[in-house]
Amino acid sequence: MPSSTKSPSGTAISARIDRYFKISERRSTFSTEVRGGIATFFAMSYIVVLNPLVLSGADSSGGELGIQRVAAVTAFVAGILTILMGIWARHPFAMATGLGVNAFVAITVATNPELTWADVMGLVLIAGVVMFGLVLTGFRTAVFNAVPAGLKTAIVVGIGMFIALIGLVNAGFVQRLPDAANTTVPVGLGFDGELMGWPILVFIVGLLLTMALVVRKVKGAILIGIVVSAILANILEAVFHIGAMETNTWSLVVPSLPEWTLPDLSLIGQVSVFGAFSKIGVTAASLLAFVILLSIFFDAMGTMVGLASEAGSMDENGQIPDVDKVLLVDAAGAIVGGGTSSSSAQIFVESGAGIGEGARTGLASVVTGLLMIVAMFLSPLIYLVPFEAVAPALVVVGFMMITQVSKIDWNDWGIALPAFLTFTLMPFTYSIANGIGAGFISYVFIRATQGRAKEIHPLMWVVSAAFVLFFGIGLIEMWAGVK
Repeated sequence: MPSSTKSPSGTAISARIDRYFKISERRSTFSTEVRGGIATFFAMSYIVVLNPLVLSGADSSGGELGIQRVAAVTAFVAGILTILMGIWARHPFAMATGLGVNAFVAITVATNPELTWADVMGLVLIAGVVMFGLVLTGFRTAVFNAVPAGLKTAIVVGIGMFIALIGLVNAGFVQRLPDAANTTVPVGLGFDGELMGWPILVFIVGLLLTMALVVRKVKGAILIGIVVSAILANILEAVFHIGAMETNTWSLVVPSLPEWTLPDLSLIGQVSVFGAFSKIGVTAASLLAFVILLSIFFDAMGTMVGLASEAGSMDENGQIPDVDKVLLVDAAGAIVGGGTSSSSAQIFVESGAGIGEGARTGLASVVTGLLMIVAMFLSPLIYLVPFEAVAPALVVVGFMMITQVSKIDWNDWGIALPAFLTFTLMPFTYSIANGIGAGFISYVFIRATQGRAKEIHPLMWVVSAAFVLFFGIGLIEMWAGVK
């Protein structure tokens, strides 16, 4: 008869895995890490669909990357880097194409009349190489350590607000008002101020269910919420054919089972490292690479702080274990992303879904990464889960992160005002880097006006000056004759 107990060899392997990933040490379990990895996968899988759409335009020569090819390399890069993050850095941080960077690449860079996609991705790759060097020299880690605790907390809160807004927007609960509305109000509730359509119902049911499960401390609450919402979405689509409607339809992914095709990875290596410099000049190309560099530098740092804080892996001094390894993998994301034409990959904020589920170690990232590799071959798995089914998890995780706002010293306006700017500008400008930049600049300015300049770490001066350049890039480009 088969034994119900583990064999000695199986027990030894489990023990080694536990020690390596520090599962018991971080008060987690194998099942919790697996659940967390699955939850993160579902929360981030939309990037395989969205990134190809963002990068779908033609370049100056009329060339296109191709939706199927971008989808394949997006999933491939996310899977490989997430597994590397889990095995080497041992944190529950997933990696995938950063939406801020790919939007800049597609809208600002790719519209340059002289650049091809290969030239554009060469700039991303160069930014990644520079970033890698900054990590190896210790500069990026030093900047992280120089940030005051209050601002680190504000970054966590800001990312929580940002995640919640992403969830609400993805679900259609919050909508951007069309410019033709002739109003100063940029966003509104649902469609014309009303909540309409079956997709909104899926989101509301999922949100209520997830909140109820979280409040009752049910294990797997977030994952259960995603799965139940996805099942409801597929049933409604099968009955009412919502994807064929002109209004009140799914935000991006229509629940379906499309035909299976082999992944096309032919974009790997299709990059021109120095093409932009020869076509638009050293000054213009350097400015574009600088903006990409700053974006990936601070987006990832902010996301890392927020996720590590939520996971409870930051020590009493605000330090993250193996932070250099985390930052090296993140820097490699820009190099690999540029080299595969999928745009810069970075620590993905949706990792918060897995952390909210209880993930605390790199084992969860290994699970997520493996699922992304599988998704490269089995795209129907991704198309079964629409945004509306994942959005409730992001809203609840956002709430969890925002609760840390109480740790900010509101009696010290020298830290309170910069903290306020940090966590409000992240969601309002849809950019983590913008919030961090405003917080850093205002912190240095206020402390200086208070006569407390000695309290400012020298690196905060340097980084704040870089952000002044970042925010003033439009004027700089105009003066340099780029625009």
